[in-house]
Amino acid sequence: MNSPHPLRIIMVIQSYLPRLGGAEKQLSVVCACLRQKGYDPVVITRRYKGMARYEMINGTPVYRVISPQPKPLAALCFMICGLIKIIQLKPDLIHAFELLSPTDLAITARNWLKVPLVVKVLRGGWMGDLYKLNHRWSGKMRLKRLKHGVDAFMTISQEINAELITEGIDEQRCRFIPNGVDISVYKPHVLTKKQDCRDMLGLPPGFLVLFCGRLVPEKGLDWLISVWKQFIPGKNATLILVGSGEEEEKLKTLADESVIFTGSINDLLLYYQTSDVFVMPSRTEGLSNSMLEAMACGLPVIAARVGAAPEVIIHGQSGLLVNPGNSQELLDALNLLHLDLKSRLRIGTNGIERVSKEYPLEKTVTALVSLYSELLNKKGDQ
Repeated sequence: MNSPHPLRIIMVIQSYLPRLGGAEKQLSVVCACLRQKGYDPVVITRRYKGMARYEMINGTPVYRVISPQPKPLAALCFMICGLIKIIQLKPDLIHAFELLSPTDLAITARNWLKVPLVVKVLRGGWMGDLYKLNHRWSGKMRLKRLKHGVDAFMTISQEINAELITEGIDEQRCRFIPNGVDISVYKPHVLTKKQDCRDMLGLPPGFLVLFCGRLVPEKGLDWLISVWKQFIPGKNATLILVGSGEEEEKLKTLADESVIFTGSINDLLLYYQTSDVFVMPSRTEGLSNSMLEAMACGLPVIAARVGAAPEVIIHGQSGLLVNPGNSQELLDALNLLHLDLKSRLRIGTNGIERVSKEYPLEKTVTALVSLYSELLNKKGDQ
């Protein structure tokens, strides 16, 4: 579809930078790539305490809609004020993230403006997007709106694809476009430089195991710390938990001095490059950006068998998979990678190859641009 101006894409998401999460981080780098390809991405999100109504973040305009408590009022304000702002911005296409409030707002705006709508489903399985919808009083009504009000569903795992089809969504409207990693940024350090990274970060010597993400119940960190206590005796090892969240204080009471809590950190590269193993003990997950970034940096990954992890990791080759909640499997995986340097290096190398081939950021953005073009061309033909 030819246009005399850059095609404006409105990105509707629950929260955005500087609030840090996988979806927010992925959207930020995707927006930068879209601008390079001649698009004009603009973010609409909720305004939380201390945040500006408008600012430019990494070159992307961000509009934050007032979000007063309680939750029903916040949802109503997001819907009304968000709709007004989207109408003012005159988008060519709307892209919503998550099947809850962002999609409710996006469908309303799509019906008002008659522009295409893409919705990215962020998570499948227990506590995933469809699980949450199906466990809310308004779920059936909202699912019906999805079936009629969304032009394409962007999925990041085959699990999510299958869930949408089970709910009656036409398979042709489900587009598998997984998250991507900028492999020009996320890459390993040479082994001789790992100690330099540790010194810069103030990390101890010995075996370093890394987790990066939100400190929330679904990440399974209470389980990880429980297993870590079984693993640590007699070993010079440290567990590094990078991130913040509602469970932070609880987790600190469960942990001992071998666990380091760093809080939120924007630039994780040195942590990936200096650690020995990355662990993702999630009880539910979409497609973890941190897992992909760790693999791109050559870290062998231990991941719970949830979400897209079994699609990304070939067990024993490009990572190790364990069943969520199975403490013996997690303990065995930690022991294997602690004792066997050759296995660490082999799995880490295979992980780099896997991510470089299947999950580079450019591949993600190319597929997304192709989807946008297809939907805009269909609209132009109508």
